[in-house]
Amino acid sequence: MYKNFLKGLLDFILSFFGIIILAIPMLVIAVIIKIQDPGPVFFKQQRVGKGKRLFWLYKFRSMKVSTPKDVPTHLLENPEQYITKIGAFLRKTSLDELPQIFNILCGKMSVIGPRPALWNQDDLIEEREQYGANDVRPGLTGWAQINGRDELEIPLKARLDGEYVERLGSSSLNGIKMDVKCFFGTIKSVLKSEGVVEGGTGEIERKAEENDTANV
Repeated sequence: MYKNFLKGLLDFILSFFGIIILAIPMLVIAVIIKIQDPGPVFFKQQRVGKGKRLFWLYKFRSMKVSTPKDVPTHLLENPEQYITKIGAFLRKTSLDELPQIFNILCGKMSVIGPRPALWNQDDLIEEREQYGANDVRPGLTGWAQINGRDELEIPLKARLDGEYVERLGSSSLNGIKMDVKCFFGTIKSVLKSEGVVEGGTGEIERKAEENDTANV
């Protein structure tokens, strides 16, 4: 009941009122982006949706127009050089994700779910397949995001996405509890800027390796 109907209804209601409430702040952000680095206000990118169908995901542009296209931040050499001043703030506060409210309103995304993979992130897509994480709508935030975010290695991220899918499908009550936990966990993570590492996929694992080396 919750997974197949109520969750989608809540997504529509929350995104609809979210657009109304956040319209002015989003307009202010758009103006600042234009002033700092002339070009498109929004950044769009093909991502993998439910059933591995591609869709256009929207964000506020946080990087310069000259940034290489369709390359995950963690694969860029010295990614900080491409990030604008307002972009750094938007990323740290996760405000760059706000335009995805429109993706949610259109039914391409959910408020809570696995973060949508890039169309060319074959390793993440393949890892998620074994957990059924490609069979649900991707989310604005999710279980993996409050448990490490950019710092997670891909296998661990996919495993956490699988945990979310399993709990979501186990019962309506468990699904509601999981989404509420992710929602409030996200607020806490954003306020503390936890797990935000530019170019940092797998940072937790690397830190552990560095500590092991230092202790030898």
